[in-house]
Amino acid sequence: MGWAELTNGDLLTAAEADGFEIFLTADKKIRYQQNLTGRRIALVVLGSNQLEILFANVDQIRQAVDAAQAGGYVTVEFDRPPLRRRPYPPESER
Repeated sequence: MGWAELTNGDLLTAAEADGFEIFLTADKKIRYQQNLTGRRIALVVLGSNQLEILFANVDQIRQAVDAAQAGGYVTVEFDRPPLRRRPYPPESER
């Protein structure tokens, strides 16, 4: 769309001008940076941008998109998989 150089406010304006109704982002700070009063676009803020997590939560994302209303925010938080930790090397290798 040629929007790579646009910042949040200009990006939302461009998206509205092109008829977008929903703006999906993983930028959790956008809620505090953008006032959506009077906007025709809704923000859906995703709790992660990792594809593995997003693919595992498609239904939850779809529900958030369906619930989103113009000028509003919907936040989607995901359960995170446990961190994988490497085992400590044996005492003899430390």
